Amino acid sequence: MPKMKTHKGAKKRFKLTASGKVKRFKAYKSHILTKKSSKRKRNLRRPSVIATKGDQKRMKRLLQA
Repeated sequence: MPKMKTHKGAKKRFKLTASGKVKRFKAYKSHILTKKSSKRKRNLRRPSVIATKGDQKRMKRLLQA
């Protein structure tokens, strides 16, 4: 079997934490920011962890080199 390749789109969007969880960045932070409150924009800055086990498993499979 040939080696599995890293999914380049996933590589740019997700990072693995030291404990092996998948970290993602939030959407809705790129444009039309005038109507969004400062609190909302500030909260969108922070990365979050993918919560569902199934999604984490799928992302890890895409990220493995």
